[in-house]
Amino acid sequence: MKKIFLTYIFLSICLNSFSQDASSIIPKPAFISYPQSVEPFVLSNKLNIFYDDPYLPQAAYLKENITKQTGIVLEIIKNTGTNETSKIGIYLVPISSSNYTPEKYELNINKQTISIEFFDLRGLINGIQSLLQLIPIGQFKSANISPVHIEDQPRFSYRGMHLDVVRHIFPVSYIKKYIDYLAFHKFNTFHWHLTDDQGWRIEMEAYPKLNTIGSYRKETLIGHFKDSPAQYDGVRYGGYYTKSEIKDIVQYAAIRAITVIPEIDIPGHSRAAIAAYPELSTKPDTIWDVATTWGMYNRQNNVLAPKPATFRFLEKVFDEVIELFPSPYIHVGGDECSKIWWKQDPATQLFMKEKGLKNETALQTYFIEFIANHVKTKGKQTIGWHEINEGDLDTSTIVMNWGTEKQAIEAASKGFKVINTPGKPFYFDHYQSLDSKDSLAIHGYNPLEAVYNYNPIPAAVIQKGLSNKIIGGQANVWTEYMSNEKKVDYMILPRMTALSETLWSNSEKKNYADFLKRIERTAIPRYQFWNSSYFKDYVKWDLSKSAK
Repeated sequence: MKKIFLTYIFLSICLNSFSQDASSIIPKPAFISYPQSVEPFVLSNKLNIFYDDPYLPQAAYLKENITKQTGIVLEIIKNTGTNETSKIGIYLVPISSSNYTPEKYELNINKQTISIEFFDLRGLINGIQSLLQLIPIGQFKSANISPVHIEDQPRFSYRGMHLDVVRHIFPVSYIKKYIDYLAFHKFNTFHWHLTDDQGWRIEMEAYPKLNTIGSYRKETLIGHFKDSPAQYDGVRYGGYYTKSEIKDIVQYAAIRAITVIPEIDIPGHSRAAIAAYPELSTKPDTIWDVATTWGMYNRQNNVLAPKPATFRFLEKVFDEVIELFPSPYIHVGGDECSKIWWKQDPATQLFMKEKGLKNETALQTYFIEFIANHVKTKGKQTIGWHEINEGDLDTSTIVMNWGTEKQAIEAASKGFKVINTPGKPFYFDHYQSLDSKDSLAIHGYNPLEAVYNYNPIPAAVIQKGLSNKIIGGQANVWTEYMSNEKKVDYMILPRMTALSETLWSNSEKKNYADFLKRIERTAIPRYQFWNSSYFKDYVKWDLSKSAK
């Protein structure tokens, strides 16, 4: 009898399942209300998704995800103007009202219909993500979705996740999975770090040695870069993304309303480039290797030399990059530029004298302005790490601050727009526990609670009256110690989930205890559905634990 009863329960769950409550959505919506009617919308096979042009790709995206998540297969029908909203189905409804700001959406669910109202593509995707969170995960004949009204929009216009594919490269399939993570969490930007000292990861036609030479290193460091003596694995490592693969990834992201910002790191962090083309270095007669270790700053020469060949190189490289990425932004790096190599080079010193550059900081600015002006002619805007603010730079460039609030204030005070990506707590390559047996990381302690509680507009910025200069935030994922996909997942989840709410929800809406409950109800089942690893001791390791 007990066995029959359990079988009945199992079949009931498989045949029909109820949705999550809207209070479990991550990131937390701005406004939720519940209609008096409690009769659910019944999601079942052959129901229609009605869409307007040009949103067929998003209708197909919604259909695909519902099928993956539930086994229920819907139909897609173009809204011809004769479809009546009284027909049972899901409606994607573009709105031109001035009340709809960018990325805002409204989700309405009743017995007859589900409607997502939106102003722009990103708003539609945001609404889709909330709807998918309300639909149960499993294989069902039908699924009941409770009535609800949601009005929602983000706090910040820029909400990003970064991924370094230089220290370790990941397959196209994982880059797409990473983009899906971003879409689910309502981020809008993927910052793709494509070049550095340890490799060049983007196909180049004008300079093919960047791929035949610059994309491969002879071996990789084993253990931490501070270990002595250093040990290496002796295995050639590398690769790059072809232009065809990049176009595919960019299109994949576009359907999900994710902007892909490429980063070509100059004028430092250029060891892979000068390994391929030594004539671009301060010692053109030297044979350089692609870097095999981490932590290059002031330890190994990795800077571009200011010479005509270098500036031609930069123009051609950035022209090829711009052709691949429709993003309005191009990231030029500009961080950790080791100026000692310029100081030691007579040719560089002569160039500085001829150009009236008073010091190496001014030369760094010269490089950044050269590229900023070039990409501006192509209709693009430049982003760089906060070191680009060290000189007298045009404020049309956006500063990405990985330092402290001091650097944010310095940049904002000069008039720059600032994206806050502070090492504490937005570097996800830092430890998330203080367990000596935890997986290897760079250093530091950035637990989940620190990510959730951080305000991207620090109190000191508010006191200076510079809040309007902070346009958003981002977490950075440097992969020196992340050699595979599972390790990346382990380092970013659930911290990415906390970041999504930090950047989306207004501060007064945030509650860490409530967030932890939603991690259990919503996020972890999703990680498991994705077959993604994640850090499980996030409750134990909190801000009450002090860093060593």
